[in-house]
Amino acid sequence: MRIIEEIRGNHRKYILMLLDMLFFVVIDCVFYVLSTVGSLSNSAAVGSLGIFVRNSVIILASVMLVRVVLGIYRTVWRYTSTRSYFNLILSDLAGGILALLVMQFSGSYKGIWHCVAVVSLTAHASLLARLSYRLWYKKKNDIKSDATRKNTAIVGAGQLGTYLANDLRTNANSRFNPIFFIDLDRDKIGNTVAGLKVYDEEQAKDYIEKYSITDVIIAISDTNSERISRLYHFYRDMGCSVKIFDSLVHEGAEGRHGGVREFQIEDLLFRKPLKINDQKVLDYYAGRTVMVTGGGGSIGSELCRQIAHCGPKKLIVVDNYENNAYDIQQELIRIYGDKLDLDVEIASVQDLRHLEHVFSKYRPEIVFHAAAHKHVPLMEQSGYEAVKNNVLGTYNTANMAEKYGAEKFILISTDKAVNPTNVMGATKRVCEMIIQCRRDSATSFAAVRFGNVLGSNGSVIPLFKKQIAAGGPVTITDKRIIRYFMTIQEASQLVIQAGAMARRGELFVLDMGKPVKIYDLAVNMIKLSGLVPEVDIPIVEVGLRPGEKLYEELLIRTEELDKTENDMIFIERDAALTREEVEAKVRCLRKAAADWDDGNAPCARKILQAVVPTFCDPEELNRKAADAEEMQVAL
Repeated sequence: MRIIEEIRGNHRKYILMLLDMLFFVVIDCVFYVLSTVGSLSNSAAVGSLGIFVRNSVIILASVMLVRVVLGIYRTVWRYTSTRSYFNLILSDLAGGILALLVMQFSGSYKGIWHCVAVVSLTAHASLLARLSYRLWYKKKNDIKSDATRKNTAIVGAGQLGTYLANDLRTNANSRFNPIFFIDLDRDKIGNTVAGLKVYDEEQAKDYIEKYSITDVIIAISDTNSERISRLYHFYRDMGCSVKIFDSLVHEGAEGRHGGVREFQIEDLLFRKPLKINDQKVLDYYAGRTVMVTGGGGSIGSELCRQIAHCGPKKLIVVDNYENNAYDIQQELIRIYGDKLDLDVEIASVQDLRHLEHVFSKYRPEIVFHAAAHKHVPLMEQSGYEAVKNNVLGTYNTANMAEKYGAEKFILISTDKAVNPTNVMGATKRVCEMIIQCRRDSATSFAAVRFGNVLGSNGSVIPLFKKQIAAGGPVTITDKRIIRYFMTIQEASQLVIQAGAMARRGELFVLDMGKPVKIYDLAVNMIKLSGLVPEVDIPIVEVGLRPGEKLYEELLIRTEELDKTENDMIFIERDAALTREEVEAKVRCLRKAAADWDDGNAPCARKILQAVVPTFCDPEELNRKAADAEEMQVAL
């Protein structure tokens, strides 16, 4: 099939070349006739027929040679852009100059006007033929597919919207028939762009009804989530199915169809996307040996994807759960093949002997520590498992990184470590202490703290999706509860960036914007599914879970933080404990965990409260929730 397609492509190319040469011959003959019968001035005299034919051959050969060399005939003209037409003009200009030089060196002094006139007219004929073909092709596809497509309005008459409109009209597989644009630019309103009329938002409702618009596609370069959310609700309330041009917000999103996809809840969160210096990050990790513990988890696997993209010398995935490790291994092999030196180790960070074997074998230069127990209610019931895996596992991994000469060690932390009210958050706070006390180490230690990750295992959005698909109800713990959210990609980019920036014991935090009410999140997800909240799908409060608080405390108070080169990443000013103080805390927790294994340890919560001074009772914070700054911001 591929050979057949190549033959067909070459066939079209040769036909176009023959057509262009035919244009040249016809124009050349007309020029000769006019010049010999006296219709042209004496300065355009062409000499004898032999000289004229010789010059014609030189001109034709020069023009066609330059066109072939510059790839003019490799262009698919039905999908071409203005640049391609400009390249054709430049090519013929270069061909004409080449022809003049050849004629001068060959002693032909009567071919200047001949060359200028024929090359110019031939270029115009070629351009006209290509433009006519493109207009005919568009018209043919428009007429053929209009009856089966949905009448569509495109929000945004800029470059993206224009590209989308042209693509939708010529793509035989498109489900959408663009009828008009909607834009705020007064210079465009009332005019025509890409063959479509442009209206403003005030006129939108009338024209949506007039033209029976069923779908609205948002195609704007401004990715501000507040504006995207406003536009979504504005047109959805008119009864339209609102979609988004995929390249605007997310890559690889589900529901992709012809460059257009359905809205996702991530598009409606009031947060600007994280921006990082891609080239700097690529350069930093290129050629390094990088290890990711918990590499099969939600954050860990995304870290592996982004690190693999940086071109490391070797990537080591360490995970205790073989199924997740296998999934990311096969994905990376499928994408990179032999280009990525990848090793997967099934190991627990609690197993110090096995962990030392892994470090001694690979001696990683950079370690990302994402292995952890993270589910709050489960860790309330199994507190010592959180202590062993989170605290002792981090302690083991940090010690091995130091012992085997790692250059950097980056801990994945959480906003739940800020004044923790649950066992999981308290253990992560101890993990931060373990990292922060090592400022005297040859290894650069740092921690990265962020909020809830959309789409991660156990997060609220997958749960809500399942509940909506099952017909409800959607369950929330409390209608007042708020949380900070970010995507897995953003979280991983922050960690990658922090890894390149880390020096000595920093605690990096992200400006995550406004917190989001979980109730509003549930309402929007039900609406995105085309259903009515509290009518089609009930929303039920089930009460706060053990250790849960109504709000996670605001991570960013810029007057209390140090800035970094990225204006969304800050460093918390936190006085670190000494190694001796942290070692004493770890010994206390290790003994308590050992006693728990023997069946006679005190409650993990009480031990952690003694070790973590900021560990407090959730009811105490929840009673003050109404006055909290975070709750006011979310209103």
